[in-house]
Amino acid sequence: MSLPSILTRTEEVVEFAEELSGYPVIAVDLEADSMHNYQEKVCLLQFSTPDTTVLIDPLLGADLKSLQPVLENPQIRKIFHAADYDIRCLARDFNIEINGLFDTMISSQFLGEARFGLADVLRKYFSVELDKQYQRADWSKRPLPEAMIRYAAEDTNHLHALVEILEGQLVEKGRLEWVQEEFSLMEKVRFIDRHGPQFLRFKGAGTLDRRQLAVLENLLHWRDVEAQRLDRPLYKVFGNKELLELARQMPKGLSQISGISPRLLDRYGKKFMPAIQEAFELAETDLPIYPRGERRAKDPQIEKRVICLKEWRKQVSSDLEIDPGVLINNALLEELARKHPTVDSDLSEIDLLKTWQRKVLGEGILRTLN
Repeated sequence: MSLPSILTRTEEVVEFAEELSGYPVIAVDLEADSMHNYQEKVCLLQFSTPDTTVLIDPLLGADLKSLQPVLENPQIRKIFHAADYDIRCLARDFNIEINGLFDTMISSQFLGEARFGLADVLRKYFSVELDKQYQRADWSKRPLPEAMIRYAAEDTNHLHALVEILEGQLVEKGRLEWVQEEFSLMEKVRFIDRHGPQFLRFKGAGTLDRRQLAVLENLLHWRDVEAQRLDRPLYKVFGNKELLELARQMPKGLSQISGISPRLLDRYGKKFMPAIQEAFELAETDLPIYPRGERRAKDPQIEKRVICLKEWRKQVSSDLEIDPGVLINNALLEELARKHPTVDSDLSEIDLLKTWQRKVLGEGILRTLN
């Protein structure tokens, strides 16, 4: 396969967007640098029509605004595999929405595929082997090696043929309407702006006392500044496990620290100790408080309903050959057990319940609960 064209100038993108607008279906993917830089960004976009594959390089200055009408037009189907992250990135970096989505990963899950990664699906249906070494590559580096360009093109090159296979199976199983609702919901996903203390988004923070929590918050701020300075992802500066351990130990000096590698201590010890010291100096009244949600009293009847619903789900997912979590997740089962709908009209009050789930599973849910 010859190397695909790589568009780097705005006028090239404008011309290509006009070409794309004439196709009823296009395949799309993107590559980002979240594993290598502090602020992740879209580094490459891949488009495949039934005729050709073209790459667009936004890092070299091309304006992507002309793609907006095409990608937001619901009359043009956009094929992605695992669209969640891509949709969030396109909205954040370029203010571009996706309408008319067809996600081949969601489709594979609803067809009961145990392995639904793109490499697995392409291997199964087309005997194509993707080189996984480039999944974690640094896509922000230029020039891109020829092998990475070929890998990027391969991501979308087979999606048109794949859709024909998967859509046919979905129709045969009567599940096309199910995934179409999932696609519509996926189109709306966005990154959430995070506000407030960083410890609120840190696993394990709830196990700390208030002084330890202050240490953790200061360490998180220190790491964030250091990661920005070095232009590295947070985990490549200092791991979460190590930060939590430092917060628990609250060391007065480097000699009191245990369980942290000497390499990390040599590199960062003198930098993070002032952050810890600052937390020691906070008055008791200024220490942060970890918010505790109101604990629901255990209700034996609700717990019994959850158990019954899980048993029912196990049987239904086996009959349909779909993963139980894809069919109906635990959060929804618990919501159903708490609200205890008794008739079909009650199901419309369950916000988490999707329309296809109500149609397909509603009768079984009510029968199990009643």
